[in-house]
Amino acid sequence: MTLSVLLNSASNTSLNYLPIVIQLVVAIGFVAFMMSVTHLLGPKRRTSDKLANFESGIESVGNARQPMAIKYFLVAILFVLFDVEVIFFYPYAVNFKALGKEGFLAVLMFVAFFLVGFIYIRKRGALDWEE
Repeated sequence: MTLSVLLNSASNTSLNYLPIVIQLVVAIGFVAFMMSVTHLLGPKRRTSDKLANFESGIESVGNARQPMAIKYFLVAILFVLFDVEVIFFYPYAVNFKALGKEGFLAVLMFVAFFLVGFIYIRKRGALDWEE
């Protein structure tokens, strides 16, 4: 059997993935080759200015390991939680006619759960920055 007959067969064999494996090996090989060549041929001038930390043109001052307020992380996590909620509305928006009243009630229940959670975090003061 030739390679084209094997690749065009109806059965799903591991030989069907051969072009993907070849492309992956070539891509990884190209990246490794280019990184090696640039490392070997590139200039190697290590001065104190090149080895110094650079942060947007501003000299580093103090310790970077300063504690941050937990409120910042709490607001960030809550933002991600409520932002991801919006993603779940997309499938409903695409199929809202086919889902009918049951789908609408399910979306209302979904929104109600998040609304209860939002009211809870507001009452607990999770979003209040004043202390």
